[in-house]
Amino acid sequence: MDLGKNILTFRKSLRLSQEKLGDEIGVTRQTISNWECNLTTPDAYQLIALANALHVSLDSLVGHSQESFLVEKVTNVEEEIMKANRLLKISIYILVFVVVLLIFVFISSN
Repeated sequence: MDLGKNILTFRKSLRLSQEKLGDEIGVTRQTISNWECNLTTPDAYQLIALANALHVSLDSLVGHSQESFLVEKVTNVEEEIMKANRLLKISIYILVFVVVLLIFVFISSN
C-alpha cells in the first residue's frame, strides 16, 4: 500500500493544490505534503475526509480495489479446495488399501 502516492495521484487528477486540499479537510499544506511523502499518515477521520475530498472510496485511497479483494477471496477458496482434494485422495488410498488387505486376509483364511 502506498497511501502517499495514492493521495498525490488523486489530488493531481482533480488539479488540487496541497493547500486547497488541506483547506477542504482542515489540515495544513505541510500535512498534505507529509502524507504524500509517507512521512506521516492520516488518522481514520482524516482518511474519510480525504476520500470525500478526492471523490474516491476508502478502499481506492488506501490501495485496495474490489478486484484485488475478489482475487484474494478466490485464491483462498481455490487453496481450500486443493487441500480438500488432497485429503479426499489420501482417504481413498487408505480405503482401497484396507479393502485389499481385508480381501487378502479373507482369501488367506480360506
